Amino acid sequence: MSATVASKIQTKIEQAFAPQYLEVLNESNRHHVPPNSETHFKLVIVSGEFEGQRLLSRHRSVNSLLADELANGVHALAMHTYTPTEWAEQGSAPMSPNCKG
Repeated sequence: MSATVASKIQTKIEQAFAPQYLEVLNESNRHHVPPNSETHFKLVIVSGEFEGQRLLSRHRSVNSLLADELANGVHALAMHTYTPTEWAEQGSAPMSPNCKG
């Protein structure tokens, strides 16, 4: 049995960023796609690896890591990347907006 896209994303992020907190949410069901699709994801990543990096650099790192998934079926990737200090101050990631399509 092959791994789900969500589990592949989770494994890659765990190996690359050693996150203190990681959330990989498949939000495909909130969009106009067939049931059980894996096309729209929300990521919340809290990692010391992000210390000293600007937001754009963090997102580029994640996009680069997940290039295969983005080229092969993942249509949307909402990223919320935090350092442990930022996460302690913020406490949560914003909710995803409703699908407009």
